[in-house]
Amino acid sequence: MSKSQSDSLSIKKVFGQSGFSGKVALVLSTWFGIGLFPVAPGTIGTLGAIPVVIFLIDLGVLYKSLILVIFTAIAVWVSGRAQDLLKDHDPSAVVIDEVAGFFLTMFFLPFSWLTLGLGFILFRFFDILKPYPIKRLEGLKGGFGIVMDDLLAGLYAYAGVRIVLLFV
Repeated sequence: MSKSQSDSLSIKKVFGQSGFSGKVALVLSTWFGIGLFPVAPGTIGTLGAIPVVIFLIDLGVLYKSLILVIFTAIAVWVSGRAQDLLKDHDPSAVVIDEVAGFFLTMFFLPFSWLTLGLGFILFRFFDILKPYPIKRLEGLKGGFGIVMDDLLAGLYAYAGVRIVLLFV
């Protein structure tokens, strides 16, 4: 059985045995089940962030900042809770960190299909490759470690898009 299949079976079992807060943590951490996708859950989770980005396009910086801070705090909590429930360090089904990281990538960028596409590609590149010091952030405890590496990958992707936009 593949790791993602065993993860989803484990999640289904844990979900059934969890109380209300555990169920909420599992639903949010898997971004409403998107993280249970059997192939490339991180990439699918990032795709699941696109509606959030589009929904927040016209909000001002203050509102976006507030949403980002609240969303990140929630992501840290639910990721840590899911990690504890599943007894697995950084479970592949937990993709709310990709949502937070991609949201950060797109935060200050002018929205266009070009920036969305570049942001997506560069975010996935940095999230998968994990150049220094992204990889080190994974070592942080609990949900903080799960989310912080994706936020830094989001910042790297943002910088990459800005550099590309200088030449376009």
